[in-house]
Amino acid sequence: MRLKEEIDEKIEFFNENASPEAIEKFNNYKNELKDKSNISENVTEDFPQMSKKEQDETIKKLNFYNDAFGTLNGYVSALQTKVDIDPGRLMGLTDGVFSIVMTLLIFGMTLPEAQLLTAGDFSAFIQSILPNIGVTIVSFILIGSFWIYHHQFIKLTSLNMPYLWLNILFLANISFIPFTTTIIGTYSKFFLANVIFGLNIFLTLIFFVLMFRYANHMHFLERELTDIEKKYTYNTFYILMGLTIIVNLLDFNVSPNFFYLFLLVPILSIIRDTGFKIKYNNPNQEQNSKDK
Repeated sequence: MRLKEEIDEKIEFFNENASPEAIEKFNNYKNELKDKSNISENVTEDFPQMSKKEQDETIKKLNFYNDAFGTLNGYVSALQTKVDIDPGRLMGLTDGVFSIVMTLLIFGMTLPEAQLLTAGDFSAFIQSILPNIGVTIVSFILIGSFWIYHHQFIKLTSLNMPYLWLNILFLANISFIPFTTTIIGTYSKFFLANVIFGLNIFLTLIFFVLMFRYANHMHFLERELTDIEKKYTYNTFYILMGLTIIVNLLDFNVSPNFFYLFLLVPILSIIRDTGFKIKYNNPNQEQNSKDK
């Protein structure tokens, strides 16, 4: 039946072009429709044996599927249409947000309202803001690491609307870091303060992974990545997500000083990047390893 072939073609197009999230949602919807319609898997073979009424009902249901897939594929095609925006402008916006956010971090620390008259008062003031200074340094390093990751992994040749919004949501999470930094610097004794900061960092990592995954899926990146490169990138961010969870738990349950474990982020990144380049970007080294 030609109608069934059209539906199969549209299903194949949808599975090849839709995002994993859209495919998962549609599969759930398709299963619901299938349960309600009870269409045979072997409709092509069963059709000649059906009565006229059953044939009419089957054609009606197939037309419904055909229209549904046609509509879905139309939405998928529209969403995936590339926008006429230079990727350089998005990179410029991203760099601008990063520079402003990194500058705003210092505004979390303020001078006391009362004038400091003695050396003892000044010393007490410095001691009181030391936790804020430490938190600010950690946040600055984290934001700097995210900027490096963005320029290292996100090199685009084209864009579409879904990707633009993923990038904007990523920047929204970056923009909240000065606020959550002030919260944890002032109220670190409260578990909720630690959770808010940790959630901010965790969501930033999540949106970065989504950006990278979508850009790679849509072939927006400058070059096609190998499976090894994709695995290296994903594993890097999975490690950082795990570190974020561990830091939050240790920070509240053991000691606030465990917050400074976030300083391991650039160290881990350098170690992983160097190890990856030595192992996979040096043919002589790889050949020597095989010979051994």
